Amino acid sequence: MPLIRIDVLQGRTEAEINSLLDAVHRAVVKAFEVPQTDRYQVLTEHNLRRLVAEDTGLGIVRTEKLTLVSVTTRPRSDESKRKFYSELTAELAANCGTGANDVIVSITTNSDSDWSFGNGVAQYLTGEL
Repeated sequence: MPLIRIDVLQGRTEAEINSLLDAVHRAVVKAFEVPQTDRYQVLTEHNLRRLVAEDTGLGIVRTEKLTLVSVTTRPRSDESKRKFYSELTAELAANCGTGANDVIVSITTNSDSDWSFGNGVAQYLTGEL
């Protein structure tokens, strides 16, 4: 159950946002092999001056299509993380016109006891999941 937070600059249409959310979800399903219905996403739009992402000295040029993706998830292998980066940039390029130069990803890992899907219960610990 990855929790996906996406930060973008203001100005995208509802159709563009929906396309972006769908593209990110397809990448999560492919790379992390989660069920199709395992979808938890939060998208936040920012004013141009409220979202700063420089290139860390790598010479990467950013545009108005800047997309920051933060993933909170159970432990994943390095291989599945690399697959996610690749799938994500491919999906965003094909479906949103977002270049790989505009995609920044951060993955934070937590444990089973860190999740409750509702009802005040840690379903991974109770065996419900």
